[in-house]
Amino acid sequence: MPKNREMKKRLVVLSGAGISAESGLSTFRDAGGLWEGHDVYEVATPQGWQKNRQLVLNFYNARRRQLILAKPNGAHIAIASLEQDYEVIVVTQNVDDLHERAGSTQVIHLHGELMRARSSNDNSLSYYWEEDISDGDLAEDGAQLRPDIVWFGEQVPLLANAVDVVKRADIVLVIGTSLQVYPAASLVGFVKKHCEIYYIDPRPEMNYEMTILKEQLKIISENAVNGMQILSQLLFQKNIN
Repeated sequence: MPKNREMKKRLVVLSGAGISAESGLSTFRDAGGLWEGHDVYEVATPQGWQKNRQLVLNFYNARRRQLILAKPNGAHIAIASLEQDYEVIVVTQNVDDLHERAGSTQVIHLHGELMRARSSNDNSLSYYWEEDISDGDLAEDGAQLRPDIVWFGEQVPLLANAVDVVKRADIVLVIGTSLQVYPAASLVGFVKKHCEIYYIDPRPEMNYEMTILKEQLKIISENAVNGMQILSQLLFQKNIN
């Protein structure tokens, strides 16, 4: 088996809400555009922030408190354990920190992080934040703090980093996401010609990019926890052969 980073294959994980759902965290897509009873455009857009800042703060404060009580599940832990044999980089659409808490050491959060707050005027002024964000909590520039979340209609600042990582992957794992929401859905289209792609989903859907890559694609029709058990065994067998 490979013993150091220079010899390890690069395995990139593209994860989404389905993996966190097994830790009890909800996803707005499960309820036809409602997220914990709220229209996502009221709580996840710049327009919603301008219209009712207190509603948005209350919503994310509740999500943060929920996250603090949640725990990584077997899928998060299995992904972290792959670092024994691979250079693993997680590119996640999730705003929770369950990958990190499970032990993953390289995580790119495309849509921001719930455990961070930032200036509403300057994206670079970002802070680790465990408590509620209150109206009147200010960043260094004097601007109101807001959740450090990429809302609908905002640029995805780490997208270029994610594209670069996927381009250099030897193995790509898609888990907990059907890759239907762009621009994250486009990432799988940047894989190398001979890159292996594994797709774990109990009801797998094929987006345009994955249809083109179907010859490289291996589907595991299971939930995240069970699927990772199967994949871990497959990768173990490949390593010892």
